[in-house]
Amino acid sequence: MKIICVGMNYAAHNKEMQRALLMSEPTIFMKSDTSLLKDGKPFYIPDFSSDVQYEAEIVVKISRLGKCIDRKFASRYYEEVTIGIDMTARDLQQKLKKDGLPWEISKAFDNSAVIGKFVSLKEEGLDMNAIPFKLDIDGKAVQQGNTADMIFKTDEIIEYVSRFITLKMGDLIFTGTPAGVGRVEINNLLQGYINDRKLLDFQIK
Repeated sequence: MKIICVGMNYAAHNKEMQRALLMSEPTIFMKSDTSLLKDGKPFYIPDFSSDVQYEAEIVVKISRLGKCIDRKFASRYYEEVTIGIDMTARDLQQKLKKDGLPWEISKAFDNSAVIGKFVSLKEEGLDMNAIPFKLDIDGKAVQQGNTADMIFKTDEIIEYVSRFITLKMGDLIFTGTPAGVGRVEINNLLQGYINDRKLLDFQIK
């Protein structure tokens, strides 16, 4: 199982991160299989970072094997989605970027890919290109987004990624985060929603 992530996929988030980018292709990075955190288990802040930040996003589960998938057929390769959190050790990421070094360890550390319960697009009546989602922390909305605002849509991402990497059943694609990212603190309660349905519920330890 692979965890494939898309960076810088919402213009408002790029603005808040002070990135002035006009990209012609998606920005892709990977998380490890040990990054996965699910079933409402708590997230423990690691000792190597003093600034772990949440990035809520829609996560797509790949449902069949595919390589060099044409965009017009990409929707055949997924059936379920959820809301997830791309946990980022921001201080470590910034240091590595400043030194011109790869920053995977700031994104791919253990338990950094938090996912909620998957739901069927068909059964929920969801349009992949118009999914509203939000993240609450301690009962207050901190991020609100809609896949309609993604710079690169899911089918474009699948087409692009599958040129380089064979997609397999069970692979996950984190599609990018909207504006509103911030630091997590011990005892925070994070709850993620698609529409009004809560799919993600876990605590920071």
